[in-house]
Amino acid sequence: MIFSYANTAGKLTQASLADAVWIDLCKPDAEEVLRAAPFVPEVPSLEDLEEIEISARLYREGGYSVLTIMVPGLSREDGLSPVTGPVAFILGGGRLVSVRYHMARPFETYPPRAKKVGLGCDGAERVFLGLCEEIIGRIADLLEGSGKTLDGITRKIFTTEGLAPEAAVLQKALTISGQQSDMVGNCRLSLLTIERALSFFFVGLEDKRTSESLRATVKGLTRDIQSLEVHGDYLSSRVAQTTDATLGMINLAQNTTVRIVSVVAVLFMPPTLIASIYGMNFRIMPELDVAWGYPLALVLMVAAAFVTWFVFKWKKWL
Repeated sequence: MIFSYANTAGKLTQASLADAVWIDLCKPDAEEVLRAAPFVPEVPSLEDLEEIEISARLYREGGYSVLTIMVPGLSREDGLSPVTGPVAFILGGGRLVSVRYHMARPFETYPPRAKKVGLGCDGAERVFLGLCEEIIGRIADLLEGSGKTLDGITRKIFTTEGLAPEAAVLQKALTISGQQSDMVGNCRLSLLTIERALSFFFVGLEDKRTSESLRATVKGLTRDIQSLEVHGDYLSSRVAQTTDATLGMINLAQNTTVRIVSVVAVLFMPPTLIASIYGMNFRIMPELDVAWGYPLALVLMVAAAFVTWFVFKWKKWL
């Protein structure tokens, strides 16, 4: 898909490619690549974006600035699975061209809000900064959602009324904790790449001696990124805490099961000892000739089990 937008009275509206200030290529096919070819030096493929080294994601070529950042979104296959994929921003020739191969919400929410976000959409550089702000806002929402999810897991694990969580609840909590760990890690990676891209962009502004407003916006976005990175570190520690708590509850549940089995085994040990003594095949065993020997053996076995149970209760092992 290919989307092209022009600045009309301070708003982004659909326009032809030749008049566009921003061209968005979303999973472009061969025909769409050919249509966009006159406006960019090269349209990178998904393999190019994924194989590129992190140190080479920011460069200038032929009067164009190419900035590749990682953006949270949804999988290109099913459109449902959360992923973090690379997006190339190509600045030059008075327009911005973005190339992406996954569904990213900021690219859908930014056009209607371009007038209200950042410095507006008067020029490719302002559109790029507006998109960066929208992406940073999306990452902030994802981190906030992770925090709420971890709160829900904590409430389920540390349940009240003295009832231990069920095994299915603990297993689900462990799975969700792992998912949130991946989410926070992907957000941290995205923030890192955006911060590097803004630094690269800022150097270009210094070279061109662009207006002070753009530089101030870059500094503001950088401060937002640094704040979110601190929040990401906090969530990472919470994920570790939640995972440790879940594993601790699983160990407690296993210990309870093992304790019950052990107590049952100990309860049957004295009766088993008595039965084993009188099950020996010796010729001279005086109790065998006693008429009440069998009932006495039964009473001894029951009494031994009861005494063992009483001792366990007294020691508060049960």
